Amino acid sequence: MLPRRNPEASEGSETPIQGGLDFWAPAFAGVTTRCEATSSFTDKLNVYLIYLSGRVKGFLGLEYLLLYFETGQRMCYRVCMNMQPKQRTAGSPDPILQRGEQTDLRDLTPDQLRDYVVALGLPAKRGRQIFAKLCRPGTFGFSQLGISREVITLLSSHATMSNLAPVTVEKSADTTEKFAFRLADGAVIESVLIPEDGRHTLCISSQAGCAMGCRFCLTGGQGFVRNLRPAEIVGQVLAVMNHMVASGIERATPRELLNNLVFMGMGEPLANYDNLLAALTILMDDHGLGFSERRITVSTCGIVPRMDDLGRDIRVNLAVSLHAADDGVRSSLMPVNRTHNLESLLGACRRYPLGKKKVILFEYIMLKGINDSLADAQLLAEKLQGIPSRINLLPYNGSGETEFACPDEAQTLAFQKVLREAGFNTFIRQSRGADISAACGQLAGKS
Repeated sequence: MLPRRNPEASEGSETPIQGGLDFWAPAFAGVTTRCEATSSFTDKLNVYLIYLSGRVKGFLGLEYLLLYFETGQRMCYRVCMNMQPKQRTAGSPDPILQRGEQTDLRDLTPDQLRDYVVALGLPAKRGRQIFAKLCRPGTFGFSQLGISREVITLLSSHATMSNLAPVTVEKSADTTEKFAFRLADGAVIESVLIPEDGRHTLCISSQAGCAMGCRFCLTGGQGFVRNLRPAEIVGQVLAVMNHMVASGIERATPRELLNNLVFMGMGEPLANYDNLLAALTILMDDHGLGFSERRITVSTCGIVPRMDDLGRDIRVNLAVSLHAADDGVRSSLMPVNRTHNLESLLGACRRYPLGKKKVILFEYIMLKGINDSLADAQLLAEKLQGIPSRINLLPYNGSGETEFACPDEAQTLAFQKVLREAGFNTFIRQSRGADISAACGQLAGKS
């Protein structure tokens, strides 16, 4: 349970939070904090929600703690915590377990799951066994983990095992399928399965809604709801695999059901960085689904510090939603550019570690009269010089809910020609699933 405001606390009470900060003390040692306010506030802040989004250090410390406060309007403050793992004597209980919280096993990376079962008194190898079973389609409950009844009883008293199942599945005329998932709190997210020549690519959501506010994107228009947990990110993959098996698609191994995973669904993946990193670790572990780095692409609108983090922490393909080569135009389309402009963004692209023959994928939505001129193409070629690149031109998927339009085919081909003559591999990506609102920029989380 999370601490909440005590309704009986007086206005001058020094402890408006049930349990106060002492609630968190058992899990932490050596804590120092520095709060950076994003707007003005009074001394009478009520805690609206405490959301733990940092990476768990063996369940004994956290890198980040986000506190969301409510004072008539919602405000957010980041508490940067310099924390060291709390040392425990042999046999002392894990403070996380002491609090009686139910841990979702599918939220845990292999190392975290190993530490979790050890804290329960089980051998470390049991964690590896459970992890492998959790990452298999068709595993829905503790009884399918290949463990004894005694261990099932122990685990079920401390943990849960979440499963996602689509509430709707829509199939496009071009065979693209869109899956809507209703989460435990009622939020709805969507994933898209794109088949092509016997191969399957799954487009995954990382957030419910999106806070980036890109004007051409329906997801951004609906606003931000919340970050997805690792279990909810990986759960999309497992749910779609289950659907594929039930539809009669057979492969030698579960991993071969899906050829590629692209984090291009709802939300900005790098704004949910720690949960994204945990989900990637689960998806790529050899004892789990075993996706290689070349099979996974993470897309970003340009959160520069997190791009640097991603390049340092894990190896995956990077896609950048660029959509304009001029700061003024890009800022008008994408508010993130007002914080991380093109110079900053492209600098991060140049720093991003790329393996041999690897490139950064630049996505560019063609918007009639806004970013589709030949001068725009020439400027784009100048900006991307020196960056190993592949450029995807995306015809705008008009929905009637925005003010934009798609240029005609001749203009798009002329734009492509300028880039190709400048030496860039440039492709016009055909829209898939537009008739079921599953194309790029159309996901809106409606079931």
